Amino acid sequence: MGQRRTLLAPLFPSSSLCMYTLSTLHLNHKIDECVRNGNVNGARKLFDDFPHSRNTVSWNCLIKGYLKTRQMSEAQKLFDQMPQRDVVSWNTMFSGFRDAQNPQKAHQLFLEMMAHGSRPDELTLSVLASAFSNTKFDVLILQLHGLVVRLGLNLNIYLGSALMRGYIGLGNRDAFRRVFDEILVKDVVPCNVLILGYMEFGLIAEAKTAFDSMPKTNPFSWSIMINGYMKNKMVDEARAIFDRLSAKDVVSWTALMRGCVRCNKYAEALTMFCSMMKSETRPNHYTFSTLLEASAGCSSLSTGNQIHSCILKFGIPLDVVVATSLVDMYGKCGDINAAFRVFESMPEKNLVSWNVIIGGYARHGLASRALEEFDRMVKGNFVPDEISFINVLSACVHGGMIEEGEEIFYETMQVKYGMRATMEHYSCMVDLYGKAGELEKAEELIKRMPFEPDVVVWGALLGACGLHSCLEIGEAAANGIREVEKDHPAVYSVLSKIYGENGARSGVIQLDKVIRGWNAKKQKAGSWIESNPGLIG
Repeated sequence: MGQRRTLLAPLFPSSSLCMYTLSTLHLNHKIDECVRNGNVNGARKLFDDFPHSRNTVSWNCLIKGYLKTRQMSEAQKLFDQMPQRDVVSWNTMFSGFRDAQNPQKAHQLFLEMMAHGSRPDELTLSVLASAFSNTKFDVLILQLHGLVVRLGLNLNIYLGSALMRGYIGLGNRDAFRRVFDEILVKDVVPCNVLILGYMEFGLIAEAKTAFDSMPKTNPFSWSIMINGYMKNKMVDEARAIFDRLSAKDVVSWTALMRGCVRCNKYAEALTMFCSMMKSETRPNHYTFSTLLEASAGCSSLSTGNQIHSCILKFGIPLDVVVATSLVDMYGKCGDINAAFRVFESMPEKNLVSWNVIIGGYARHGLASRALEEFDRMVKGNFVPDEISFINVLSACVHGGMIEEGEEIFYETMQVKYGMRATMEHYSCMVDLYGKAGELEKAEELIKRMPFEPDVVVWGALLGACGLHSCLEIGEAAANGIREVEKDHPAVYSVLSKIYGENGARSGVIQLDKVIRGWNAKKQKAGSWIESNPGLIG
């Protein structure tokens, strides 16, 4: 009897959960239930406790659970351990990289998939097209389209729509329209993308025709039209589309407010929010993000505070989008301490969040704090982008930090990260040299630029010459502005100041004649006050 018990012992491990077995179907159902409820730890325990009941579906489901809870490294680890993968396994990981906005990883995994001999399906290429669109990998859209043809895959509504969006990003109008025509069975999804593309290409009449001919629309269709008109500065037409809506929901309200913000009509956006509240439509986090941008646009701290209170009142979760908008609003409205408090309270930060707080410190002249946050961002394994470097270089300008600015511009940005300097970066450096009195360095940098300087670059040099009363370089900068924009009003005021401070009365007289020849006008001064009528009740 003792010998028999010994032989049977391995079949009955000590864990109470393993005293019985589960069928594969039952195990997968249990794992999926845990994943749907957000209990990825429970799903993992089931997965580990019943190894003999697992199949590929079990692995796929747990990987999906890790991706759903943004545990990318755990998902990758589990994927690498899989004894056998199917197309769902690959697609699940592709979706994770797409949602994490990591097209490079998606591309690497796709190369691995092809080397593995696995055949992609329509969903594979749809997800990849979405992952690559509007990134530096969007050049691969054409190759994905070619692969669709070579593999004889069906151009369904999802794959077709993803390719259409890819071609919109590439600015390839003919290919965009050709893909739409090749979709055999069309519903509202590709039709919406068709309207979106027409609006992006500025084909307003074609967009309206496509919209009017749709047999069925959804709220997104109307939002595309509203956003499209607003993007093309056609406010009245956007409002007319909105007024045609019989049932206005949060999507359409937010689209109209978003359009007003895009057209710099901040007060109108805030007023529309009051109308939305009266219609008893509940706002969402996109609505509040738009309203915070409107408050930042009109630099109204009191309105921003009211919107922050509304966010708390409605119980809107402070996700990364809303929290970043709050940081931006407080920074642009003058309360940088409140901006930093919100930033520090964020459980999750993305690159945009870091750029916003760095830019906030730069605008407030707190150069050292901006550089500290930049260092924290880099140490947190965030890769800075063009906006990051514009913000940190602007901070150096405000702080007069020439050495730090040069190191960031030449070493960090161009050498370490291999990023090419844009016009904005050069403008910051010219401004940095100019305000510090290094006018010769600023002029020399302009001469070394790989492209023709714009009015902002020349304006930075001219402004610095006005600050330091440098006549010779100031005239050169004025001539540079004249070549780009003949009637720029800043030329008159700055050159007049330089001539006056250098005692060149003849120059002032000559300037009057020249300015009249340029048809330029003096720049009028202005000021504004904030009137707070209580937009938000």
